[in-house]
Amino acid sequence: MTDTTDSIKHPGRLTPGDFTAADEPFALFAQWLAEASASEPNDPNAMALATVDGDGLPDVRMVLMKGFDADGWVFYSHVASQKGREIAAHPKAALLFHWKSLRRQVRIRGAVTPVTPEEADAYFATRPKQAQIGAWASKQSQPLESRFAFEQAIAKVAAKYIVGEVPRPPGWSGWRVTPSRIEFWHDRPFRLHDRIEFTRDAPDSAWGKTRMYP
Repeated sequence: MTDTTDSIKHPGRLTPGDFTAADEPFALFAQWLAEASASEPNDPNAMALATVDGDGLPDVRMVLMKGFDADGWVFYSHVASQKGREIAAHPKAALLFHWKSLRRQVRIRGAVTPVTPEEADAYFATRPKQAQIGAWASKQSQPLESRFAFEQAIAKVAAKYIVGEVPRPPGWSGWRVTPSRIEFWHDRPFRLHDRIEFTRDAPDSAWGKTRMYP
């Protein structure tokens, strides 16, 4: 599992005009993410995550991608958060990367599965200690009576783990979005944009590729 952009192997470069020649989506995504890492002012790994609630009403929020490979895109959060509850009830999601500096976006749709406890432990161990403490102190997506109450909870957890490692909270983990559809979009003059869509019927199926009208 690659973590953000630090360990991604850069494939052969494709210019904006010939990215449509790509035969599969993962190497193309790795290239675009690497290029966004050099041009985006903040968080090139930021992505919009869309889920759906029990009434069928969509929910969307920004999260940080913490890894991707041929198995999918990974992010982490509290299992009891709103996104966690919605994913548990409806384990499908959509992702959107928008790199404004490059005038590009990537749309991803697919099934969602939990990461393994070992994966969650390994990633949690890389977080700054203050962020680890915050994960224990936060009852994510629950009502908060005051900021002071949250700061008190943080101080209590910090005192407990003043020395030594902070373990992963039992209600904190991650998910993997395994894609069935990936669309690459690149801006062109006069709104004559390039759009290429990759689709597959199952995770072990070959990708099909279609050029789309803008």
